[in-house]
Amino acid sequence: MDSMEPEQTPFAAVSAHTSRLQRQYQAWLDKSTPYVPYRWMGTVGLLMIFFLRIFVAQGWYIVAYSLGIYLLNLFLAFLQPKFDPSNEAIDTEMEDGSAGGLPTKQDEEFRPFIRRLPEFKFWYSATRAITIGFVCTWFSIFDVPVFWPVLVVYWLILFALTMRRQIQHMIKYRYVPFSIGKTKYNKNSS
Repeated sequence: MDSMEPEQTPFAAVSAHTSRLQRQYQAWLDKSTPYVPYRWMGTVGLLMIFFLRIFVAQGWYIVAYSLGIYLLNLFLAFLQPKFDPSNEAIDTEMEDGSAGGLPTKQDEEFRPFIRRLPEFKFWYSATRAITIGFVCTWFSIFDVPVFWPVLVVYWLILFALTMRRQIQHMIKYRYVPFSIGKTKYNKNSS
């Protein structure tokens, strides 16, 4: 007698196929992690294609504005420290030593800058948002008639105000989220 295997249900087959595709996609993302400049060049290229689509189609300005606001939000999260030194609750945790923070005195131990939004998640979210925005430009339901110069001016004002506030925060709490211009030490220094 042959033992019969239970037949696989259609849901189980689709679930197994989806799981396999998700693993392949995650493996591709994992392989792309060390290639930071190439990932960002691809994202900037995708953004240029999106802007070209907006320029040629002469529409979907709300989609472009929404994408700009979202990318600005991601950029601000990328610039901010994970543990905000201006937050009172976290300040008390820092005094207890339970939360990371930035050194404020010469004799304090160095603590590295930890971003609220890591670079890879920033890249991934930005690329996904640009892709979704590009797909939205192919559906007329998202083409809301609007006077686009107002949106551009409003976005520029919003960008200037939020960046000014962020830079003031960086100056007040003495942190620099980039490694450009920081002192680099040799391994064999005596």
